[in-house]
Amino acid sequence: MRPTRVATLLTAGLVTLLGMPGAAAAADTPSTLYVDNRDASRCSDAGPGSQAVPYCTLSAAAKVVQPGQTVKIRPGKQYDESVTIDRSGEPGRPIAFALDPVGDRRHAEPAYTRAVTIRGASHVRLSGLRAFGGVTISGAAGIRLEGVSVTKGNLPDALLVEGSTDVQVVRSEIAGVRIAGGSRDTVVSRSMLIGSRGQAVTAVDAPGTILTNNMIVGYCGAMASVGGGSTGSGLFNNVLHNSRTSDHCKSAEPRQGIAVAPGAVEGTRVDYNLTIANAPLQQVYAWSGAVHPTPEAFRAATGQGAHDLLTSDPREASVSLAVDSADATAPGVTTTDYDGYPMSDDPRVPNTGRNGGYLDRGARETHDFLSKVWMDVEPSWAPAGTPVEVRAYSDSKWPTMMSYRVDFGDGSAPVAAVDSGDGAPRASHVYRSPCECKVTVTGVNGGGTTFSDERTVRVTAATPPAAAFTAEPVLPASADPSSHVRPLTVRIDPSGTTAPWPVRFVHVDFGDGSGTSTEHTGPVEHTYARPGTYGVTVTVRDSQGTETTATRRVQVDYAPSAYTAVAPFRLLDSRTTGSALHSGGPVQVALPVGQAVPGHALSGGMAAAVLNVTVTGATEDTHLSVWPSGQPRPATSNVNVRAGGTSSNTVTVPVGADGRIQAQLNSGRAELVVDFAGYYQPGAGHRFTPVAPTRLADTRTAGGALGGGQIRTVKVAGTAGIPAGATAVALNLTGTGATADAHVIAYPDPARRPATSNLNVEPGKDKSNQAIVPVGPDGTITLWTNTGSTHVVVDAVGWYGKDGRALFTPAVPKRLADTRTTGRLAPGATAAVTGLPAGAVGAVLNVTATESTGAGFLTVYAAGAARPAASSVNTRPGDTVPNHVTTPVSGGGAAVWNSFGGSTHVIADLLGHFTQP
Repeated sequence: MRPTRVATLLTAGLVTLLGMPGAAAAADTPSTLYVDNRDASRCSDAGPGSQAVPYCTLSAAAKVVQPGQTVKIRPGKQYDESVTIDRSGEPGRPIAFALDPVGDRRHAEPAYTRAVTIRGASHVRLSGLRAFGGVTISGAAGIRLEGVSVTKGNLPDALLVEGSTDVQVVRSEIAGVRIAGGSRDTVVSRSMLIGSRGQAVTAVDAPGTILTNNMIVGYCGAMASVGGGSTGSGLFNNVLHNSRTSDHCKSAEPRQGIAVAPGAVEGTRVDYNLTIANAPLQQVYAWSGAVHPTPEAFRAATGQGAHDLLTSDPREASVSLAVDSADATAPGVTTTDYDGYPMSDDPRVPNTGRNGGYLDRGARETHDFLSKVWMDVEPSWAPAGTPVEVRAYSDSKWPTMMSYRVDFGDGSAPVAAVDSGDGAPRASHVYRSPCECKVTVTGVNGGGTTFSDERTVRVTAATPPAAAFTAEPVLPASADPSSHVRPLTVRIDPSGTTAPWPVRFVHVDFGDGSGTSTEHTGPVEHTYARPGTYGVTVTVRDSQGTETTATRRVQVDYAPSAYTAVAPFRLLDSRTTGSALHSGGPVQVALPVGQAVPGHALSGGMAAAVLNVTVTGATEDTHLSVWPSGQPRPATSNVNVRAGGTSSNTVTVPVGADGRIQAQLNSGRAELVVDFAGYYQPGAGHRFTPVAPTRLADTRTAGGALGGGQIRTVKVAGTAGIPAGATAVALNLTGTGATADAHVIAYPDPARRPATSNLNVEPGKDKSNQAIVPVGPDGTITLWTNTGSTHVVVDAVGWYGKDGRALFTPAVPKRLADTRTTGRLAPGATAAVTGLPAGAVGAVLNVTATESTGAGFLTVYAAGAARPAASSVNTRPGDTVPNHVTTPVSGGGAAVWNSFGGSTHVIADLLGHFTQP
């Protein structure tokens, strides 16, 4: 900081401008009134003017304000009124009008009003207002305007002071000032005075007028004119900027800088002003009737303006001439400038002000414009006992004026950063014990502006390094379509590694043949292609070249998920794309996410998809397998079809690491149709509650066959143990007695039938398929067939909703049972399906009946439970018939019962299981 002599130099000016401190307000006088018109229903001009019930207008407050009270005005608002202030304060107890809250002048929004008149009043303070109808001060005394903005339309002299004494105008912007009518001791300082419609400032018969440290911009006549009997006046430290000629100027009127009339010369002083004549200026000075073109001529003739300057280059004025060259002892000097900045010493410019002072001329003080401070810490990670050095920096344009103090954050006393000659002040410290210590560097410029920066230093124990990591699944937090969290993604976090020195290299071997390297111990994520147990190894190397390794087994699996039902839509139809399936290899099917399908917002975090898959036009008897992409083809099947026939099945399949599934024919060629019905995902959707298969509808006993083009509604929610709040139901649909090859659609809204299918029926064959159908209006679903007629049997096997109990864990298709290795299932006999995870309450299976000797059906239910009167798979001699089956389980198993239609082989493949958290 600079020597305190500056404060001494300023003392005389400050006392002149600010006066002496006054007494405290009387104890019985309320300290504050409030004006706030934001809420017309809350404010009242007839109210108390309290913060709870403020006045709506400034005028209301002006009529009642008492000495010692402050009227706080809400900023940023328009008070569309002309205000007259004719009440007085007392010495030491002024009446004040100010913004609430008071903001930084550089950024604060003012309060707006029309004309303001202060008439016959004394001891009044006015700040923060923008008056666009002008301000008039008449017959008043002890008035102070601070931080005001005053215009008056297209008229000059926005501020008029008449017959008043001791008026102070500080840090304001005014479109023309006129001081007249015998006014005495008016002081205008650190203000922007702009005379676009006339002279910037005029004093007539106003003795003791002081203009100090202003920016005076003139377009017409004299920029600053002191006339009449304005004796004992003074113009100090002003910057007078002569701008272009205004169209409103009188053509014969000479353009002048400072003009002092003969009657005002006595006792008037002019010094330390700077005139910028970047437009034609006929007379720089007019003094007692004589004109002088330069400061030198003016000094020679009058003895005034000993330190006045003249330039035609505005840049030179702002960069050098005006800086640190003013008189800090002049009357009217303030400690802060137009923007509220304190005076500061620019180290680039010699101090040519009075007595070596460094006050700037004009309204604004030149600063270094410090906006940030930062540091480097080296090393930022080290064992205790290692010296740590901080180097401090800032964006100050005056680095030699900056000082820095460093707090190392361990309780030790802050220390000064010292410049060792390279321009980067530095401080050093030795930590004695381990800590995560916050280092703070604080920089202060020559004007007292302060900024800080913080960094964390890791001080470790002086022990050998030890790698460590955690592994956890990365799960989606919501069904946000913009996120893409793939299943089987794991986060490996080595941040638990202990190392005395900074880590420079981390390698993670994910155990599946892939790995990644980083330069830090932050977490990394990896998506595995398939579930399994992997040996993950983390290798860490520190800055001293020391390596350490940690290895552990990480289990990767699909996470328990809830279900989101969607309005069904067709995802793929090879009949329209010319891309029929061949047995030579799999076809990839991308599952849409986001807004890829119009009208659907599909999550990027789906773990498994529920599809209706149809195979048609097969060239030979064959079957189709569906499984996650990037994984080996399983020894399971999903759809079996005869040559020339059509067969469909619901498929629940996990999503591959690339967001795809794949399908492959066992042999031959066929067309593939895939309809999307919904998806499972962690963290979103509804849970499932399995129920023992329950018949909801059978057209053979009620309503008659479903005819082509007809619809039939079936009540599903609020009946048979399915709550009214269910959002989707899992159903087994069976078609029988069909009169034509046709398809049946089950859907929620009868007014919006999708272009998809759920069940393909054929004459002479009973065919079934499971479907998960969103619940429609009044708890119903709708059935429709395209042609012929058919009977439809609807059996419920479970429901989804916010009150559901179980979450679904997808599984890569896995064979659990195959009677072809143990012998046919006889009529009336039961086969056990075991191998389900412990704690499972339900399972999703693909159950296939093959080599049947007669027409019948299979019923799948929980092991040990009573067998329900419903079917899960229809058996047909000579056909292989699969069906997607959702069933309760008990004790890790399910039972498959064969009806009395003949013996059959049964194959059960696991697609996933339900658990109740």
